[in-house]
Amino acid sequence: MFKEMILILGVVFIAFSAFGCAEVQVWERGNLAKPHMAFDPDPLEKRFMQHVHESKTASSGGYGVGGGGCGCN
Repeated sequence: MFKEMILILGVVFIAFSAFGCAEVQVWERGNLAKPHMAFDPDPLEKRFMQHVHESKTASSGGYGVGGGGCGCN
C-alpha cells in the first residue's frame, strides 16, 4: 500500500511539473526583458556592495566562476 501511494504521488508530481513547462510566446518576451525582471535589477548597486564586502573582508573575486576554492576549474 505504501509503495503504491509513493508511486501515485510521484506520477502526480511529474505530471504537474510537466504542465508547468510552456514556451514563451513572442508577445510575452517583452515582459520578461524588462529591467525589474532581471536577477540583478541594479548592477551598479551590486558592484558597490561587492566593493564594500571586499573592503571589509580583505578578499575579492570569485563572483563569476564556479568550482572549488583551490583555484582549479
